[in-house]
Amino acid sequence: MPFALADGLPELGDYSATVMSPLDEQRIADEIMRDVYASNQVLEDPEINDYIDGLGHKLAENSSDKYQQFNFFVVKDNSINAFAMPGGVIGVHTGLLLAAKNESEVAGVLGHEIGHVVQRHLARMLAKQKNDSVISMATMALALLAARSNPQLTSGALVTSGASAIQKQIDYTREHEREADRVGLQIMADAGFDAHAMPAFFETLQKGTRFSEGSAPAFLRTHPLTVERIADVRNRVEQGSSFRMVQENPEFQFVKAKLLSNIGTADSAINLFRINLEENNRTNEAAQHYGIALAMLRKNDLPGAAEEVAWLRKNAVANAMIETLATRVAVTGKSPAVAEQQYLDALRHYPEYRALIYAYADHLLASRQGGKLLQLIADKQSRFPDDPYFYELKARLYSMQGNTLLMHQAQGEAYARRYNLRGAVEQMDLATKVKGGDFYERSIVEARLKQLRQQLDDKKRD
Repeated sequence: MPFALADGLPELGDYSATVMSPLDEQRIADEIMRDVYASNQVLEDPEINDYIDGLGHKLAENSSDKYQQFNFFVVKDNSINAFAMPGGVIGVHTGLLLAAKNESEVAGVLGHEIGHVVQRHLARMLAKQKNDSVISMATMALALLAARSNPQLTSGALVTSGASAIQKQIDYTREHEREADRVGLQIMADAGFDAHAMPAFFETLQKGTRFSEGSAPAFLRTHPLTVERIADVRNRVEQGSSFRMVQENPEFQFVKAKLLSNIGTADSAINLFRINLEENNRTNEAAQHYGIALAMLRKNDLPGAAEEVAWLRKNAVANAMIETLATRVAVTGKSPAVAEQQYLDALRHYPEYRALIYAYADHLLASRQGGKLLQLIADKQSRFPDDPYFYELKARLYSMQGNTLLMHQAQGEAYARRYNLRGAVEQMDLATKVKGGDFYERSIVEARLKQLRQQLDDKKRD
């Protein structure tokens, strides 16, 4: 893909950098992520989250800003939307994943949002508020998140701060949208995706609402499309490359099937997948069987789920999502020893697959195998150093064992990784006040408390 796709873009070193530094943006991102983690609207599914995170970072690696950090997450919302915030915070609604026909269409949307970030569109707009502190800017950004995504993602105080007014104050301009389109096209093409998917997805959304503008998808309302803009995108694609076949990533269809399997009743989901199979949709045949198996598990139909797993193992290309499902089916109702062996067998094939690691860790905790759980965490935590769930597992284990000092320490580390510094300081302070523990453990807790307090003080001064 020729670099001509990105012609006419401004230099990244604009005036906003003199008002809002990358460090300021990261602090705003931390504030946003704290609310994101506190929300019950964020999808807590390691398979879907890791899929979006992997796809997002694959695209981001092909952007012009190699130093920008990104946080990708999935919002439980059936509206078709995605949004970008300062500091590389990018959210994707489940509705957008369900509406996309293939992975390249999702890549086009993510590329567009990454374009907003690396062109520093929101930073430029927020930087105009030169008299505001970083925290005030974070409040504005969070209110924008409420306006663009879901009001329940933010606290009541932020919602009452006037999300709709702020939406109008710092809304994307038409030029920002065109820039994000051009940058997004370049990014997705460089990452190996079909650039034709971006204008195709935009046209699909626009056609679907041509006669009902009031019900336009959220993505169209927050990223206004015009005929001229779509034409510009399509012209750039046509001039930049010829059509090329992109191998479909089966994981995308499995992610869609997993989302669909949890909509409505289990029986309605099963019927939907079976209708798809009857219509000879062989392209996604394995994903339909995968969805049926998940829905079977929802209604505790183990024989039915096992039958679908057997079909997948015989007919589908092996992947970690199938193996994780197969393990879930195999261990349900089995003895702890049989279940443990199933997890170990699966982890030999996919040793760094987080959903499997979580499932095995939960099993070890439930069966009170504390030593094995701590060893598992020690083996895997270096691969996921910022994952709060490993610390939460430790906290639950130490609580069961009556080790209050280590329980508070572990919970404090979990809060720190969920961007809740105040909660982290409180837990670590409680740990220092607990009687017991050896000199080494108490020294670690005291040093960490001092470090966290310093971080909290620095944050208050910003």
